[in-house]
This record gives sequence, structure tokens and C-alpha cells, in this order.
Amino acid sequence: MRELERLRAEHPGATHVCWALLAGGQSGMPDDGEPSGTAGRPILEVLRHHEVDGVLATVVRYYGGIKLGAGGLVRAYTDAIASAMQLAERGLIGIEIDYADEARVRRWIEQHEAELVQSEYGTTVRLVVRMAAAAREPAAAELRDLTNGRAGIEVRA
Repeated sequence: MRELERLRAEHPGATHVCWALLAGGQSGMPDDGEPSGTAGRPILEVLRHHEVDGVLATVVRYYGGIKLGAGGLVRAYTDAIASAMQLAERGLIGIEIDYADEARVRRWIEQHEAELVQSEYGTTVRLVVRMAAAAREPAAAELRDLTNGRAGIEVRA
């Protein structure tokens, strides 16, 4: 709520500050004065489509003099959040592990909204994972713990 108050104070001329929150299986999605179901719900559906959690997505809208209609509003809010999600910073982690740790690490990847983008097999298993940039450092620590310090982790740009 503080973030929403900050946005309203930063944009006093905005006609709407619409948002959706998806966190821990809970969600919120008011329309902030827009017709019912034309702002919060489309924003929430984009978040669900991207399978994110712990995310507050907001759209600050200024009325430009043209009425968009319900369909236009849904498209505008959907497109705004979809574009933001495409631009959301994601980064790579290189993981080098023993074969004995591979199944455990792959399970971890599936459970942590990470995307396996490359795997190589030699004397060790090398995996490259794409995930939210802000989650890479905590992920590196978790993976080291998961493998009892055996995993070699390289956080990449």
C-alpha cells in the first residue's frame, strides 16, 4: 500500500493507479475507478501467465481525452504489463555439479521459477539457468547448501 501511495503522490494528475498483486497464492486486483474487470483482472492474468510470485504490478494512467471502451482498456492494461514483463531483468547462473547432485538440482530449478537453458555432460554436469536477476545471488547460496558445498556456481550477467 505504501508503494501505491508513493505512486499516487508521484503522479498527482493521474486518473487511475491500477494494480495487481500476486504473492504466496494470494492476489489483489482493484480497478481504481475503471469499469469492473478492465484493469486489475487483466494485470493479474498477465502475472499468472508469466508464473511469477511476490510481484506487485502497477499501471499509472492519465486520461488522454479518448474513451477506450472496455475492450480497449483491457488491451491497454494487458499490453502495459506484458511489455514490462518482457523487459524484466533476467540473468544467468552457471552451475557445475557432480552427477549425483543433478536430480536434486533439477528439482530445485523446477521449484524456483528458473529456466534451464543449457546442459552439458562431461566429467561433471554443467547447467545454465535463467532466472530473475535479483534472485541469482540467493539462488547461488541455496544451491551451494543443497549440494553441501559441492556445486560450482557462476553468476553471469
